[in-house]
Amino acid sequence: MDRTPRDRDEEGRARSARPRDGLGRPLPYGAEGVERQPEGIERSPAQTLREAQRLLDAGMPFHAHEVFEDAWKSGPAGERDLWQGLAQLAVGLTHAARGNATGGARLLRRGADRIGAPDPVRQAAGYGIDVAGLASWARELAGRADRVRDAAAEAPRLRVGLVD
Repeated sequence: MDRTPRDRDEEGRARSARPRDGLGRPLPYGAEGVERQPEGIERSPAQTLREAQRLLDAGMPFHAHEVFEDAWKSGPAGERDLWQGLAQLAVGLTHAARGNATGGARLLRRGADRIGAPDPVRQAAGYGIDVAGLASWARELAGRADRVRDAAAEAPRLRVGLVD
């Protein structure tokens, strides 16, 4: 059996070097993919929301999820549920757009529940995040996840009354 060695980063952790499409799906080596989202970037909440919105609007929810992941890993522990919930919404949209309606719906509902908990609601208000609107969007999209084809067309607005 021919086994191709796994791609590794500088620390020896497995990291796929394959190019990816806008929904994060691996493409064949040598194919032209979209630029990867750099990992481990510390951003302010406003910068996180601005970058994630840009990626969502571009039809790249998988990449937006990575921005939210950076926020939960580098931000205050008390904000973890907020950023994880937003990441779940982005991954839910990713799965739905990839054709995985069951997984997409599950993640959309889970993310809606997480951001709707009391602590994330308080934190979200301070950042202008439209928790009620996002939770409503996620639950509605979960109900029709089998019909999602265009992630950009389905992208939610993260903040109330703010256009970045």
